[in-house]
Amino acid sequence: MDIKEKAAKLVLEDNEFDFTVITDNMGGKSIDITSLRKDTGYITYDPGFANTGSCMSNICFVDGEQGILRYRGYDIEDLVENCDFVEVAHLLIKGELPTLAQRHTYADMLNRHSLLHVDMRNFFRAFPQEAHPMSILSAMVASLSAFYPELEDADPEENVDLTVSRLLSKMRTIAAFSYRQMNGLDFVDPSYKYSYCENFLNMMFHTPVNAYIPDPLHAKALNILLILHADHEQNCSTSAVRLVGSSGANLYASVAAGCCALWGSKHGGANQAVMQMLLKIHNEGLSIEQVIEMAKDKENPFRLSGFGHRVYKTYDPRARIAKQLSQQVLGADSQSDPLLQIAMELEQVALSDPYFIERNLYPNVDFYTGIIFHAIGIPESMFTVLFAMGRLPGWIAHWLEWRHDPYQKIGRPRQAYSGPHVRKVVPLEDR
Repeated sequence: MDIKEKAAKLVLEDNEFDFTVITDNMGGKSIDITSLRKDTGYITYDPGFANTGSCMSNICFVDGEQGILRYRGYDIEDLVENCDFVEVAHLLIKGELPTLAQRHTYADMLNRHSLLHVDMRNFFRAFPQEAHPMSILSAMVASLSAFYPELEDADPEENVDLTVSRLLSKMRTIAAFSYRQMNGLDFVDPSYKYSYCENFLNMMFHTPVNAYIPDPLHAKALNILLILHADHEQNCSTSAVRLVGSSGANLYASVAAGCCALWGSKHGGANQAVMQMLLKIHNEGLSIEQVIEMAKDKENPFRLSGFGHRVYKTYDPRARIAKQLSQQVLGADSQSDPLLQIAMELEQVALSDPYFIERNLYPNVDFYTGIIFHAIGIPESMFTVLFAMGRLPGWIAHWLEWRHDPYQKIGRPRQAYSGPHVRKVVPLEDR
């Protein structure tokens, strides 16, 4: 990290103030304004924090202009090609890819801690069958601290590795049980016979009256999708985890906050919106030309979901991988699947249309992931739950990183006040 002292100058009225410029390991530059209010009496106004760096992190690197995504220095394409989700989780949480021996040990630890406390089943059954699985997921993750309170011990540092492993494994079980509760099915416990993703699929779809065996292609696809979602810098849900964690809240509470943030339609619900859009186009028999014109019309409430991104100003590298994966999962059916064909035609037209090119509206990761989940047999209501499973290692890594951050101040943004000036209370009888 290269720090240039007093390289930025701010002029306010007749006064000049110098601030430090920080150049990060990838050449990105930021102005250190930690002393701004103390020195000047001013704060910055930055809705959505689009221009604000909230921390220094060595977990994830995103270059929106070049379409680059790296975890701990590894390109996302390289990780998808050569690693499974458990290896990537180890990388994000522990800082390095595991050796073969470490991989076996880590997988064994995840297997041993995958069962839920038997009393938690009563919690699941208390939820209405029509409850959204994200409401169940967030509540059950928060409740883990009641059943596994080791982080509240005198020396929680000794228990962090155990807690992390428990959460990484039990979140998968909670996610599958949420689906079973929603469908009125008995719970299926995890099995030592299956890998991380195979176990999840088996817990979702096995019943006493079928001979379900996880499809290797579906397990591979799920591995890749979880890797694609594993981290993405300081997004809304990750920032929520770090913000809640900055109060001293434990890992379970912080991750539950991340689940709640991810639940929003502008964040984790985006791939569900894409599926609903594709179904609308298919069911109403709309042509691609009609859809494109509807998207351009400012007076039309229709929105083209799955295009554009807050960070990426070019093709989302995750979307390119997801597109290829959707064709693999659908196989021979990819040529006849109407939703995939609509998606591909939309992409082709949009990428050649000046309206979309000038506005940097390229397909993002959500554009194809919903089609893959649908092909695997996962219902739309579970899409965000799968997103949360994938993002979990990133949330954990950021929570752990904050614990060792030397700055470690509780998150407390300022505001620009827009309310009334001083007012006097009128007695109730005179109002």
